[in-house]
Order: sequence, then structure tokens, then C-alpha cells
Amino acid sequence: MKIAFLATDMVEQVELTEPWAAVEGEGWTPELVSPKAGSIQGVNHFDKADTFSVDHTIHDANAEDYDALVVPGGVANPDAMRTDPDAVEFVREFFRQGKPVAVICHGPWMLVEADVVRNRELTSWPSLATDIRNAGGRWRDAEVVVDQGLVTSRKPADLPAFCAKLVEEFHEGRHAGQRAAASARGGAAR
Repeated sequence: MKIAFLATDMVEQVELTEPWAAVEGEGWTPELVSPKAGSIQGVNHFDKADTFSVDHTIHDANAEDYDALVVPGGVANPDAMRTDPDAVEFVREFFRQGKPVAVICHGPWMLVEADVVRNRELTSWPSLATDIRNAGGRWRDAEVVVDQGLVTSRKPADLPAFCAKLVEEFHEGRHAGQRAAASARGGAAR
């Protein structure tokens, strides 16, 4: 399987590297997709960490080429990406195709922007709870929440549970509940 990791500068490094290692541990191929070419800057909270080479820009990537999607957090990473219409559409397309998606920390901002949380249960960094509720989702304070192919977690401390569940959901493959989330908004691009 080929797994897309959607991230840009200021991605929380451990939320990228631990799921990446879990994907590789299954023998799957992770690829870094980003709105920018070259490399992106990881952070440990707000301190600069490592840089990561981008495999494909969001403008060249196609959700049909991947089996699943991971969106790591960090405050600035999803906040920057949610203003990029191509990044938002990339996320939305995984839901249209019924493919599993795993999102952690502040990453659910991408789900809110893609309008795919309506009538779904998920978790996130606590400060996103109101955004999720305002978008029609049901926010729950738990280390990991799974809702028909959508895996969400709150923070780096939740990574062991997050990685275990994303592996499980990715093995299961497509989920009708993902398609329903995209259909609830009409399935059309903004």
C-alpha cells in the first residue's frame, strides 16, 4: 500500500515520524505530500527540529494514487495548509473515495476546512473542539477515536494508540462512512 502524509513547514515532528515508522513497519510505502516543493521544517513544539524531503507537491499529487492519508499536527502546519484549496481538496477526495484517514492534534482543522466532520465523532487538540462542533462534528476527549475509517487523536502522548489504530483501519481499507461524510456536503468542491 502507498500512504500519503500531508504536511508543510512547522509540522510536529514526532506526529510525522512515528506514524511514518508504523506505516513502514507494515511494509507499506509512505510519501510526503506538501503544498511546497523541496523540504519542510519539522518542529518539537515550537523549536526547530529536522527537515524532511517532499516526495510530491499537492499540485502534482492525486488521491487516487494512495490507499490512505495521514495528516500530522503542529499548530502552524494545518493552519497554513487549510488556506490552500488544493490541499483541502486532496483531503476531501480521500473521503469521497471512502479511503481511511488518520489525523492527529491540530490536523483536524483540515477536516473542518474540507467539510467532512458533519455527524462524525472525532478528537483533536482540545482547542479545536469548538471548531469541530461548529462544523457539525461530535468532539470527544479520548486518546484515539475511530469512526468508520477516520482515526483521530489529541496529542503526541496518544501516538502509540493512534499508530495502532491507523494500521488497523488502513488494513481494513475503504469505508462507506467516509463516502457518506463527503456526500453529506454534496461531494462537490468549493
